[in-house]
Amino acid sequence: MQLKKIFDFYVFSNLHVALAAFALTKITLLEIGISDNVAPWFVFFSTLLAYNLIRISRLNIIKSWFTDWFITNKKYLLFISFISLMFLVYFTFKIRFKALLVLFPFTLFTLFYTFPVKRLSLREKAGIKLFLIAVSWAGITVLFPLAQNYIQLRATDYLTFLQRFLFVFAITIPFDIRDLQYDKKEMQTIPQVFGVEKSKILSISVLILFFLFNLLKQVQPQLKISDFLISIIAIILIYNMKVDRNKYYTSFFIEAIPVLWLIFLTQLD
Repeated sequence: MQLKKIFDFYVFSNLHVALAAFALTKITLLEIGISDNVAPWFVFFSTLLAYNLIRISRLNIIKSWFTDWFITNKKYLLFISFISLMFLVYFTFKIRFKALLVLFPFTLFTLFYTFPVKRLSLREKAGIKLFLIAVSWAGITVLFPLAQNYIQLRATDYLTFLQRFLFVFAITIPFDIRDLQYDKKEMQTIPQVFGVEKSKILSISVLILFFLFNLLKQVQPQLKISDFLISIIAIILIYNMKVDRNKYYTSFFIEAIPVLWLIFLTQLD
């Protein structure tokens, strides 16, 4: 029972999604032979803090099992959010000003996505939710670490950005399927517009496109192998996604895909 409480805290306190963000940032750098950890750790703590703030801001909107879980664990969540803020301040002094400028528009997306005032809240704009998430994650995990490490963007890097956008777009659709019962109809999410099965087909098609773009990149064979393996795993998980799936299916298994990707990449190196 104690192990389950620890596991639940790891998953639902957003430590798991922060680790996924760390993994995607690290993957970007490893693909070009850079072992920097400053940018990945900055992304880890900023994701942990931002996602907890988003969860807190939505407590009055979504009444579910998570509301009760949050109230029970509120002091622990506030504690790790405070620790995240402290580490974020520490790593900010190690980040180049140019890299912070790259982050700025994606930070604004996050703020306006969470903002409670309707006129400023991007969350209320129909059909924009998934696009914002995919663009923000692609920018934060690709453009930001490259800017931090003095990388002059090449055509390959823009292609990596596009691939990351497609990857995040695809693996986020299952979360919209999960949230069908909570999202307002006005949001016009992909599952609301096209239905669950067509949304899954779209997600799988986007993943296939994500992998096919590898054919345009001059990269080492192990990079293509790791991309192929992670595409297959993601396709299997998305194919088996249902509205009534266990809450761990998306919150743990699908969010673990980037972590598996990093493991594959390091083991095949």
